Amino acid sequence: MVKEKTLEETYELCLSEGNFIPQQNIDKFRIQSTLKIIEEDLSVIEDLKNSSRYHVLCKLTYDVLHSLAEILLSLEKIKSKNHQCLFSYLCLKYPHLELSWEFFEKIRTKRNGIHYYGTIIDKSEWNNINFQAGIYIDILKKEINSLINKYNK
Repeated sequence: MVKEKTLEETYELCLSEGNFIPQQNIDKFRIQSTLKIIEEDLSVIEDLKNSSRYHVLCKLTYDVLHSLAEILLSLEKIKSKNHQCLFSYLCLKYPHLELSWEFFEKIRTKRNGIHYYGTIIDKSEWNNINFQAGIYIDILKKEINSLINKYNK
């Protein structure tokens, strides 16, 4: 059985492998267009919330969380080479947001199961993810808006 890496172990591995790439500029157009896509994805999630398409809801929710995390890093002029490094950076560098590394690993592995292995997500699994994901989406959106407002001053 593979031992799960801790947040700190994952971050240090990502750092040592050069998986955090400094960027020259903040791409404001990309941030704005990604925020628009996120809002559209959230609208679809809302439309599907009473359906039994749990795998679709899980993938869309993951995409929203992933995109929000990418925006936060891009506001620091950082790009991550992979999702695990992205979330480790987010959890470690934004401790005031009180985000759970274990949650990001759970939703990432669920999404990978759907995407790569045809895993089906049932209602129980979806309910287990949905509530916390909604809270994290709100937290990340507020942090992004705060940083954008700070940079626009």
